[in-house]
Amino acid sequence: MPNMYCDHQKEHELAGQRAKENILSTAEVEKICAVFRVLADGTRMKIVQALLQGEMCVYHLAEVTDSTVSGVSHHLRILRDNNIVKAKRYGKNVEYSIADEHIHKIVRMGIEHLTCERE
Repeated sequence: MPNMYCDHQKEHELAGQRAKENILSTAEVEKICAVFRVLADGTRMKIVQALLQGEMCVYHLAEVTDSTVSGVSHHLRILRDNNIVKAKRYGKNVEYSIADEHIHKIVRMGIEHLTCERE
């Protein structure tokens, strides 16, 4: 039955069918949302941006982000738990880095989106 509110009934039905076939499971959607919730915190985003420049220890991350060492440590734990950053121990020191190239892409795309010209 044609919908009187839609001028593109057939195209929208096809798009809806493709969406149903390709939409992620609830569990997968929740995992993706968790990553974005973690990145939605300003301090954590600053930490990620700093780590995009190279490995750093918690002390330098605190300096760069104008935060306390304990605050940065707390955020790093959350970032590690969500596979956004990874840690390597060198003797007494722990250095943090971005977990993988996907995080680079997500942040770069966010920055590009900010500077995107709107139609």
